Amino acid sequence: MFIEKGGIIMLFLAVDCTPLMPIIRLIRDGVIPLIQIGIPIILIVLGMLDLGKAVVASKEDEIKSAQKLLVKRVIYAVAIFFVVFIVNTVFSIVAGTQTDNTVTGTANWYTCWTTK
Repeated sequence: MFIEKGGIIMLFLAVDCTPLMPIIRLIRDGVIPLIQIGIPIILIVLGMLDLGKAVVASKEDEIKSAQKLLVKRVIYAVAIFFVVFIVNTVFSIVAGTQTDNTVTGTANWYTCWTTK
């Protein structure tokens, strides 16, 4: 029934989002928090370990390079943390501007994303 009208796209746009809710929940509640929280923590911990190794080695040039690397990793961690927030904000703005559904009986994709 959905294959005749465009396959998985029509399945996603169906009024009832239940067929895809397990996948949406996995991404929204599992993968995205892992990316937003886990990767920055890993980057900062690795930078601190590199700096600790350089301090234990007591070589000034290694300490300076480890400091630069730590600063870069902290900047990357902050950027990764805020990219998810910015993307969610932009998508919510775009969803708010979407006023017409071109296919009869379809739901807004953002309501599927925000459904608990």
